[in-house]
Formats: sequence, structure tokens, C-alpha cells
Amino acid sequence: MNKGLVVKTTGKWYKVRTSDGEVVDCRLRGNFRIKGIKSTNPIAVGDFVEFELQTTDGTGLITAVEERRNCIIRRSTKLSKQTHIIAANLDQACLVATIGFPRTSTGFIDRFLVTAEAYHVPCVLVFNKTDLYDDELQEYQESLFEVYRKAGYTCIGVSATKGTNLDELKTLLEGKTTLFAGHSGVGKSALLNALQPGLGLKVGDVSMFNMKGKHTTTFAELFPFGDGFIIDTPGIKEFGMVDFTKEEVSHFFPEMRAVLHDCRFANCTHEHEPGCAVKQAVEQGLIADFRYDNYLNILHGEEMDIEDWKK
Repeated sequence: MNKGLVVKTTGKWYKVRTSDGEVVDCRLRGNFRIKGIKSTNPIAVGDFVEFELQTTDGTGLITAVEERRNCIIRRSTKLSKQTHIIAANLDQACLVATIGFPRTSTGFIDRFLVTAEAYHVPCVLVFNKTDLYDDELQEYQESLFEVYRKAGYTCIGVSATKGTNLDELKTLLEGKTTLFAGHSGVGKSALLNALQPGLGLKVGDVSMFNMKGKHTTTFAELFPFGDGFIIDTPGIKEFGMVDFTKEEVSHFFPEMRAVLHDCRFANCTHEHEPGCAVKQAVEQGLIADFRYDNYLNILHGEEMDIEDWKK
């Protein structure tokens, strides 16, 4: 039996890298399913699999997948019941965002962070295109960094085109398997090309009509990066939450988790109950208003589409 790491998914076919560096095109055996996972892709980039080599054409037939250490999973739209595994077995995720050109809302950021917390994936916030920011946007970025750093997240402002802070980011990537995710147009591919010249990833433009990015990465793909790996992914338009109960959500906001034990009621939803330590922390400025608003939106299954950077 052969074993390997899934480095690219292209619909029904998977590229699997073996321990000796050979890449084999594989497909799934029959109605293969991963127990307990109901998703559009039963196997994701980052999975370790077993496969049988076919003597007829040299392709492989995947027969088993090893248990995942973690993953990032999402529901593509609010009304969809189908889920999609973005990547598996990660040391960390880099959420690439932009204050403008196009804007990434804090609602999107917090949905991603909550999912990363729930599935035990450490997350780094990377704000790209800092060379395009005016004083107002730069000031807003610093205010966001202050909030997220207090919550325990590493935040870096970078410029793929100018090379700003890329050495600092490279240091964080060394020896780790890192997922790069974000909206289309935030510059993920340009950033990865700058971090590792020679990747040759296709770079798209941002539509000047609606300031939204155009998809350039079609499939998730894993690339060697020093002693580790980086995973490039298609742009994410929406990030639907998967398998959360209302009681769990606050546990995935680190600054809320720190005060939960002080709430009067053990089943406090932090919305209308008296003696709520979370609401008190918001009033005291220990929890940012926008983080609390995003928590409420997640609690009620609502999307946050407002231009919250104008608050």
C-alpha cells in the first residue's frame, strides 16, 4: 500500500506526493466517504492518504485517508447545507485581508477566526496592500491591530508589491504548513509570488466597477516552502459557519472566553441576561464593540455586509 500527501485537488482528481517526492494522479475508489464528514470534497489538500497504484496507467486509487489533526471548513452560502473543506492538517492559517481595494469586513474576518478557533488552527492576520493606504486607512488598520493583538492574534501589515514586512512574514512560515485564505483580489497569489519567487502563480486584477477581486486561483494547491509548506486557495466570497451551537460561539472569541466564568448564569448568551461579564467587558472597552456586534450576528446567523470600517 502506498501513502502520500494530497498537494492539489482538481475536481475528481487528486495529486498525491509520496515520501520520495513522486507526484501521482489519484482518484477515489467507488463511493468513498470520510466518516462523519458531509462535504462537497471528501478529501482536501493537506490530507494524508493511502492509495493503490494502477498498473494499467500509473494512476492511483485512494482507499483510505488518515484521521485529520484539524481543518478549515465552511459553508459556501448562508442557505446552503453543503460544506467545503478548504484544507487539512495545518500548523496555522494566514487570513489575508485588505482595508481597501477591495475592503475585507471585520464580519468576514471574525467568521474565519471563529472557525479557526473551533477547529484548533492558530491564525495570523495579514493585511496586504499597505502601500495604497492613506492616513485614514492606516489609522484604521492600527486600530484593528490593537483589537486583534489584545485578543491574542499576530497581525502584520505587508505590501506584496513593495516587499514591506515580508521577511517578518517569512519567519512566521518557516517549518510550518500554512494555509493562505481570503477574498479574491486581496493579493494572496501576488504575496506568495513575492515570498517565494518562482512559484509563478497567476495574479488577477480588482474590478474598478465594484472594487471586488476576480478569481485567479481555481483549485487549492500545496507548495514546498523552505522546511514547510504553503497552501494557496481560491478566493472566498462568503464564509458560512458550520456546526456551531449558540452556546459555543462565545468560547471561540478569546477575549470573551477570558471572562465567561464571571457571568451570573452558566448558560448566558451574553445578549440580554443580567450579570453578564461579557456585556460588562464591552461597556468597559475591554471587548471591542465591533467584535461583540459580529458575535451577535454569528449568534443569529446573520451576514455582516455593512462597511464597518466607516464606524
